[in-house]
Amino acid sequence: MKHITVNGLRLEYRDYPAAGEGRPTLLLLHEGLGCVSMWRHFPEKLAAASGCRLIVWSRAGYGGSQPWPEARTPRYMHREAEEALPALLDALHIERPILIGHSDGGSIALIFAGAFPEVPRSIAVLAPHEFVEAETLAGIRAARDVWATTDMPHKLGRYHADVQRVFSDWNDTWLSPAFRDWNIEEYLPKIRCPVLALQGEDDEYATMRQIETIAEQVPGTELRKLAQCGHSPHKDQEAAVLAALAAFVDRVSGSCR
Repeated sequence: MKHITVNGLRLEYRDYPAAGEGRPTLLLLHEGLGCVSMWRHFPEKLAAASGCRLIVWSRAGYGGSQPWPEARTPRYMHREAEEALPALLDALHIERPILIGHSDGGSIALIFAGAFPEVPRSIAVLAPHEFVEAETLAGIRAARDVWATTDMPHKLGRYHADVQRVFSDWNDTWLSPAFRDWNIEEYLPKIRCPVLALQGEDDEYATMRQIETIAEQVPGTELRKLAQCGHSPHKDQEAAVLAALAAFVDRVSGSCR
């Protein structure tokens, strides 16, 4: 594991080298309870399938990364997209990346692409959110019950330095009254790069309106609706997701290997 200081915070990351010259750099953005280690072997498989340099990191407070000193607000994903991610790209000297985000990471990628339309080469989002649905809140309430009644804290604690804060920040923020009106649709019409959006038909946290909304507001968006797949497409349908991402990267980078 490598470490880099961004905005005064020490963040952990892994850097998988490209297989050849001229390939774009991929950045993986994890979900609301994720981190570098929780991607498991998916990053190295995607790097191999795409031939690209790939960077995956734990956002502030996740995994072994140093947390923000302030309490989380309903705009925590905006802060990651508009402050932390540009600073990370600058620190790593990366230009025109392809962002690949899961859940919260997908929402962050959408905000970034709308806020800085000239920067990303393209984005791929897996089970992203643009607004809060009743299904989302039901799934998060169910996760809170699992947290309180099972060994979930112990299992998740293997990956995070402060697992209680990771869970509480995510769960309490999404279930707070202040978050009910959270919506990032204003960023969608500003996106200029190609977009691939994937979602499982059995997603326990959202309906298909999440990715359909992207397609309605970002012309040319490619949608993939995956059968026998829940909220984590890269786990439930790994082979299909790897193939879709590798093909998408080839198309947007102007190459076919």
